[in-house]
Amino acid sequence: MADVQGFVFDGYEEVRKVFAGHLDSGQDIGASFCATRNGETVVDIWGGYADAAKTKPWVKDTIINVYSTTKTMTALTALLLADRGLIDFKAPVAKYWPEFAANGKANVTVAHLMSHSAGLSGWKETITKADLYDWEKATSLLAAQAPYWEPGTAAGYHAM
Repeated sequence: MADVQGFVFDGYEEVRKVFAGHLDSGQDIGASFCATRNGETVVDIWGGYADAAKTKPWVKDTIINVYSTTKTMTALTALLLADRGLIDFKAPVAKYWPEFAANGKANVTVAHLMSHSAGLSGWKETITKADLYDWEKATSLLAAQAPYWEPGTAAGYHAM
């Protein structure tokens, strides 16, 4: 059976078993899973490898690209923040991220970002896979670049 690290509370042992089964069968080469119930973490497990060559073990804080699976949570979180008065969809992004105002983006609103109409459907500068995981580089490139189109006039699917 696969070496699964972490913990499961009593009553959640089946989660570890199913998780290990996915690693053993090859359905996943590496993964992590965390679940909370009533605000308490009841499962926090990881195992396998973080690379196809199986040379980098998956560890507790392995960082991976989960592509668009976070969009729903991002939207719900933004709505919760708006409901609490902590973010304003009509406000410019630069209110929260001053560097973002560069190159014609001073009037890009949070709503533009959330609706994929900010004119930033990708990086203009060629980036590498490693750049996607480099927070400083990825954010500074986005902050510095000009929009592809006038914000609010068109939509283009993007990672934000």
